[in-house]
Amino acid sequence: MTAVLRIALVAGEASGDLLGAHLIAALKSRLPDAVFFGIGGPRMQGQGMDCWWPMGKLSVMGYWDALKHYREIAGIRRKLKKRLLEQRPDIFIGIDAPDFNLDLEAGLKSAGIPTIHYVSPSIWAWRGKRIRKIGRAVRRVLALFPMEPPLYQQAGIPVSYVGHPLADSIPLETNRQAVREKLALPRALPIFALLPGSRQGELGAMADTFVQTARLIRERYQPDAVFVVPLATRETRLQFEAAIHRGQAADIPFRLLFGHAQDAVGAADVALVASGTATLEAALIKRPMVITYKIAKFSYWLMKRMAYLPYVGLPNVLCGRFVVPEILQDEATPENLAEALNKLYEDEEAATAIEAAFTDLHLQLRQNTAEKAAQAVIECLN
Repeated sequence: MTAVLRIALVAGEASGDLLGAHLIAALKSRLPDAVFFGIGGPRMQGQGMDCWWPMGKLSVMGYWDALKHYREIAGIRRKLKKRLLEQRPDIFIGIDAPDFNLDLEAGLKSAGIPTIHYVSPSIWAWRGKRIRKIGRAVRRVLALFPMEPPLYQQAGIPVSYVGHPLADSIPLETNRQAVREKLALPRALPIFALLPGSRQGELGAMADTFVQTARLIRERYQPDAVFVVPLATRETRLQFEAAIHRGQAADIPFRLLFGHAQDAVGAADVALVASGTATLEAALIKRPMVITYKIAKFSYWLMKRMAYLPYVGLPNVLCGRFVVPEILQDEATPENLAEALNKLYEDEEAATAIEAAFTDLHLQLRQNTAEKAAQAVIECLN
C-alpha cells in the first residue's frame, strides 16, 4: 500500500451517506493518513470527505424520475469516471445506488482499480439476473442482510456479511414513556408516528394521503390521537405544511419535527411509514407499523412485473413473511390506512408478536457493521 491511501466513494442518498460516514470513521481509525473523495452527503463530508458533486444530484425516485434526470446523471457519471481514471484511487467503494455505481465500477475494475459494492442490490427481490453484472463490476460485495451471501457464494462472487449499522446504533429496547417526555408529548394519549419519506418526491406522492389518514383516525377511531411527523429537510417540512393547509387540517394535532425519526417512532404506539430504510428503523425500534408508498404508475407496473417476492417492505422481506401490513399504490387510501393503523393500535396481542419477531431480526443484524466493512476494505487493499 502507498503511504497515503486514496479512497474514492459514491453514495446516492441519505441511507448511503450514513453508511459511508460510519465506514470512513472506521477506516480513519485504522488508516489515519487515508484521504477520501467522490460523491457523498453531509455526514460523509463531516468525516472529512472531499465531495466533488452534491449527493442530491443522484437521488431519484422510481424509473420515471430516473428517466427524467438520465442525461444529467449520466453526465456526472461520465465526468466522474474520467476523473477517477486520471487520479487512480487505491480503491473505489460504491455505496448502494446500483444503477449509478455498477457501470462505473465495471469501468474502473477493467482499468485495474479495485472496486467494492457496499449494500447488495435487491437481487433477492427482483432483477435476479443482475448478479452476473455485479460479478463483472466488483472485487467484493458487502452485504447488509443475512440471506444475501449465499446468493453470491453460489455465483462465485466474493462477499462479506457485515450486518446493518442501524442495528448497532439502535438499542434493543426503547422506552416509550421516556421518549415522550423527551419530546414533551402526552404520556397517556394515542400517538401515531407518520413518516412520509425523506425526499421531496416521496412527500409529493404521500403527504396529502398522510394528512387525510390522520383526519380519519381522529374522526372515526381515536378522537384524542396525536400525530408526530419527522421531516428531514426544510423543503419537506414546507411540503407537509402545505398538505395540512390543502386538507384544511390545522385543527389536527400534528407535531412536526426536524429529523428525530427514531424518537418519533419510539414515542408512538403505531407508525405509518413510507417504504424504505425508515421501515427498518421502525422494526428495530419494535413498533407495529403499516408500510405504504405510491410511485409513478409506470414505475409500479414495471416493478410488479419484475418482482418475485410477495412483499416489498424490508421488515417483511427480512423476516420472510408478512409481520406487518403493506398497503401500496392504489390501495393506499386514507380509509384503508386509517383502518389498518387503528386495528394495530387496538391489538395488544399483535403488538407483542411483532415485537418478538423484530427482536429476533435486530439480533441477526447487529454485527458491528462499520468495523466489519472496514476490515473487508483493508483486505481488498492488501
